[in-house]
Amino acid sequence: MSMFKRMLASAGIGAAEVNLMLHQDVVRAGDTLSGIVRIQGGRVDQKVDDVYAFVKTRYVKEHNDAKSHVEATIAKFLLASGFIVEAEKVYEFPVSFQLPGVTPVTMGRTPVWIQTGLDIKEAVDPKDEDHLQVLPHSHSAVVLDAAAQLGFRLREVSCEYAPHYGKRNGLPFVQEFEFSPSSQFRGQLDELEIMFYPDEHGVELLLQVDRRARGLSGLFAEALNADESFVKLRFDRSHLAAGTGYIADQLLAAIRRHA
Repeated sequence: MSMFKRMLASAGIGAAEVNLMLHQDVVRAGDTLSGIVRIQGGRVDQKVDDVYAFVKTRYVKEHNDAKSHVEATIAKFLLASGFIVEAEKVYEFPVSFQLPGVTPVTMGRTPVWIQTGLDIKEAVDPKDEDHLQVLPHSHSAVVLDAAAQLGFRLREVSCEYAPHYGKRNGLPFVQEFEFSPSSQFRGQLDELEIMFYPDEHGVELLLQVDRRARGLSGLFAEALNADESFVKLRFDRSHLAAGTGYIADQLLAAIRRHA
C-alpha cells in the first residue's frame, strides 16, 4: 500500500499541497510582499527540494499579423529549500520578497500573479496561483499625475513584445501607456506613449511622440514611421520631490520640442 501511495503521490494524487496566503493583494510595483506559506502533507512523506515563488504576467506578441498572449516570468524567489514534508502534517512559515519595480501595472488586460510551488523530484510539482492588483511604482505615479495635469487622457495600457526596449530590464516586453493628446496638442499629435523604467533612485522615461500627418509629405512620413520621435527623460528623487507641477513643466517642454 505504501508503494502504491507513493506512485499516486508522484502523479499528484494525494501529494503535498502548497498555498501562499498574502497579507495584501493590492500593491505598488517595487513594494515588499509578505505572507504565509502553508504546506499540507499528503498521504506519504515527500522530500521538497525548493519552495519558490514566480512573479508572472502575459504580454502580446504579433507574428504575421496574428497576435498571441505569451506568459513571462518577471522574477523568481527561493523561499525555502531542503526539507521533508511528512504525511498529513501542516507546515506554515512567514515569507517576504520585493516585487520588482518593473512589474507591470494591472490595467487594461494585463494580469500579474504569484505562482508558488514545491519542487519535488520525480513527482508533479504542486503549485498555487495568487493574482495581484498592481498599482504604478511611486516614481512612475508622479509622472502619470503630471501627464493628467497637462490634459493627456490615458487611453490604453498594454504589455507588448519589444526585446530591444525591454532588454534593460531583462524582459522581452515593455508596458506602454498610450495617451490621447491634450487640447493644446490636438491637431499636432496623434498620440503620446510613455514607457517607464523605475528604480530606487528615480525613473527613466521613453516617450514616443507621434506627430499628426500634415500634407503629402506628412503622409509619406507617417507611412515610413518618420513622424515618430523617441525621447529619453530621467527624473531623480530630487526632481520627483519637487512635485507634479515641476514634472509637468519638464514633460511639456520635451513634448513641445518634438511635436
